[in-house]
This record gives sequence, structure tokens and C-alpha cells, in this order.
Amino acid sequence: MFSSLSPITHGVTLYLDGHPVAASSGESVAACLLRAGLAHNRLTPVSGAPRLPYCMIGNCFDCLVEIDGIGNQQACLTVVREGMRVRCQNGAATALEKSVP
Repeated sequence: MFSSLSPITHGVTLYLDGHPVAASSGESVAACLLRAGLAHNRLTPVSGAPRLPYCMIGNCFDCLVEIDGIGNQQACLTVVREGMRVRCQNGAATALEKSVP
């Protein structure tokens, strides 16, 4: 569905639900998720509706994911890092279990 306008340069590897994904240094996690072709990056806590990044500027919160074990992180505002571990969120319970000690 989405692709880069130019080839990935100065690449880093992050892990999306355990699978390695190539990303360009400096790009957002949300851009990487969209390019990877995910069906969704989270399920809403109330209805379980699937969501993908939407506004890409931090206003809508549809891009929430778990990053390196911390839930409810905005993928559109987070820059990729080498070895980063990103997981899709499935409702509120998973996110809260990972976020609250």
C-alpha cells in the first residue's frame, strides 16, 4: 500500500512483532509500520476496532504501539532506532500491563 519515494539509506533494523523490518534512519515508527503493510497497529479498548496511523502529527492517537516494552507510545512521534522492538497493542489490558509497574 505504501512505499518509499527513495531507497532506504542509512538503514536501521527494528523488530515489529518479532519480525525484522528495515527502516531509514530518521523516519518515524508510524511511517515504517505503514510501509510494512500492517492490517492494524492496535485494537481499540472498547470495541476492538482496528486502527492505523492517521494524522501523523500526534493529534489522533490512532498510532499507539508498544515500544521496547512500554505501551501507549505514539508511533508517529517516535523516531526509529537500531534494534527497537515494536509490538501492536490489542486493547487496553495489554497496554496497561506493560505500562504500569
